[in-house]
Amino acid sequence: MPTDTAMPSQECNCLALRQAARHVTQFYDQCLAPAGLRTTQLSILAKLKRLGPLTINALARELVMDRTTLGRTMLPLERDGLIVIKDGILDRRSKELQLTKAGAERHRVAGRLWSEAQMQFQATFGGERASALRNELRAVASSELEIVPEAGKKTHSGKSARAAHSRA
Repeated sequence: MPTDTAMPSQECNCLALRQAARHVTQFYDQCLAPAGLRTTQLSILAKLKRLGPLTINALARELVMDRTTLGRTMLPLERDGLIVIKDGILDRRSKELQLTKAGAERHRVAGRLWSEAQMQFQATFGGERASALRNELRAVASSELEIVPEAGKKTHSGKSARAAHSRA
């Protein structure tokens, strides 16, 4: 890759977000280990506890998660009896996830560990900074990011990007 077009890694938003996410996820995963859950699994249990039964697609949207990744993450939860996967009520082709009593109990135990992790994170990072960070990250997660082709380049339809973008 030519050096004149390479972006300095310290200026890459994506890299910074991914590194921070991995760092914090590793911390929370270590804190949740005694409950036998990872942060992603606790998130699934928490959403199902709060919102009730959800289809796989609805839960994926709630978690801002790819459906396939959700599928892999929820399989151990089903295997361990923490959730059940049933045919959808309105559409039997869809699958609906539901929290079990064992899942609610595991969520309760993990919730205490999560609270301890929260307190430790806030003690280390600062309560106000942590709150501001959450607000900023929610704004990032809900922002409408889209790819806008560079002016003059051809799109898949063969039209120039400028012409395609100006009609949008």
